[in-house]
Amino acid sequence: MEAKDMEASLLASIEQKTGKSVAHWIEVARASGLSKHMQVLKHLKDEHGLSYGHANVVAFKFLGTDAASVGDDALLLAGMFKGKEHWRPLYDALVSAVKGLGTDVELAVKKGYVSVRRNKQFAILQPSTKSRFDVGIQLKGHPGTDRLMGGAAFNGMCTHRVALTSDAKPDAELLGWLREAYAAG
Repeated sequence: MEAKDMEASLLASIEQKTGKSVAHWIEVARASGLSKHMQVLKHLKDEHGLSYGHANVVAFKFLGTDAASVGDDALLLAGMFKGKEHWRPLYDALVSAVKGLGTDVELAVKKGYVSVRRNKQFAILQPSTKSRFDVGIQLKGHPGTDRLMGGAAFNGMCTHRVALTSDAKPDAELLGWLREAYAAG
């Protein structure tokens, strides 16, 4: 299922599952006073009992950070790399590498990162700062290493993070972890 189809399915099921419209849940998110995606998601889950998927899609809609609200992938990527253009060659190399893992790899461009999916998200690509590019990897049960930092949750859907510096390239070790995450997903 494509990311846009999944979002449409979640949006269609919210009223059926909760008895309240998407507009209602967006107002609940607004009334919370929260402004970060994971804070809004957690509030909707913990305080209002929404499922992760429903809370996630409402948070995206409320913050206007879903692809439908922001625009097409090219616009999202341009915004993501603004002031961090030097990361684009690394990003392009990583995209080429993850697409080489299989024909079922999908990229979902968000406002601040790119979700890499198979059946589910197994990695994210994020130009975090001018001096750091993060690769989030979903590797449940992996103990981590000095380089593959576990428990450093900078994204709720990844168990590990690899922080790359300006001279980094997608090396065999990083590609091995991505391959492992792809195989598990």
